[in-house]
Amino acid sequence: MRKMQKRVYVVAADTTVFLGTGRKEFHPKKPRPGLEHYIAEAGKGVLAQISDPEAVDEGVVGNFMASRFNRQGHLGAMMAVVHPSLAGKPSLRVEGACASGGLAVVTAIKSVLAGQADLSLVVGVEVQNTVKAIYGADILAGAGHYAAERKSGHAYYFPAKFSDRAGEYKKRFGAERTWAAMGRWYEQAVRNARLNPKAQEFHNTTTDLFSTHQTMAPNPKSFCEHINVLDCSKVSDGAAAILVASEEGLKRTGRKKSEAVELVGFGHSTADLTAQPDDLTVLDTTRRAAREALEMAGVAVRDVGVFEVHDCFTISGILACEALGLAGHGEGADYVLSGATRRDGPTPVNTSGGLVGFGHPTGASGVRMAADLWRQLTGRAGDDQVKIPSERPHGIFASMGGNDRTVVSCVFRRAA
Repeated sequence: MRKMQKRVYVVAADTTVFLGTGRKEFHPKKPRPGLEHYIAEAGKGVLAQISDPEAVDEGVVGNFMASRFNRQGHLGAMMAVVHPSLAGKPSLRVEGACASGGLAVVTAIKSVLAGQADLSLVVGVEVQNTVKAIYGADILAGAGHYAAERKSGHAYYFPAKFSDRAGEYKKRFGAERTWAAMGRWYEQAVRNARLNPKAQEFHNTTTDLFSTHQTMAPNPKSFCEHINVLDCSKVSDGAAAILVASEEGLKRTGRKKSEAVELVGFGHSTADLTAQPDDLTVLDTTRRAAREALEMAGVAVRDVGVFEVHDCFTISGILACEALGLAGHGEGADYVLSGATRRDGPTPVNTSGGLVGFGHPTGASGVRMAADLWRQLTGRAGDDQVKIPSERPHGIFASMGGNDRTVVSCVFRRAA
């Protein structure tokens, strides 16, 4: 079993507003910020928290499809917009579909573990509101095996993939309880987002979220067979950033160890992109990555007090609860219906809104998960802070790319 060879920390974190439909300031016909703005805002927000920005050794950008959404590649060379001292230092962009942000986090971790950097600035970014939704669905279909599946696939390619997962789950484990759990997940996501001023659903004023979801029956003629639009994470623009440090790097930031979280385990797993999932009701790759992270950390899921999962759709949130070991196979819907994943439950999940509530700028979501765990574990989460029990001092995230084809998972605890 792999072990951490040295101590690695997340020292600081920041996120921008996740902008898109639902935010009062969003207007599709008015000019909006671009990639440079978001990279600079999130990165500067992190560097403002340390004593010397010039101490940063390198940069890592997580991004999925700027080359198509924005006609812009070469994002590693854009890091100097954060601080002039980053010009001339190594920086690169990594990609793994919707797990691009998670991959960026792990890339920085590996660099620090290898002794190639003591301070690595990680920025995850995506600007997606540049095309109509139907064209965006085609771009995002690149997270699947485009050559084999796109032409014959659904117009809304990935919603249809997870609609199929929802349909199979309903068939095998009960349609009524599955649909109810999906509604409760949506309700939970928006309620959490209402406590987070940067969330895309922060301005959502719907009175009865659960009933609104339940009465909006899936319509295969206009969308998908087993999910509705409320089951989906929204199209978002935004960025998140964290600073990954060695012990020496932590000293150079001028921050106290109590202001950091320590990485105690990580996992990275991939599946065959050209193959179909063995079982639509199981997130195998998520399960492997999370198990690997927990084993490296030497802890069990019962030792985790706060969770971040990749709920690109409400059904994936339910399946992720099973993949992380919170519930058995086929028991995820009941686990959600029990209230266990709410912020006042024993295992709070996606406390700032998750992908459904906070938003999903694809390349940013994995970094945002790490940022939110840093906020929670250091007591800096503001209105969306939850209590972390002393007997469950860890946080875990699982950042998923595509239809559970690439997954990164990290386990943190407050540094001491």
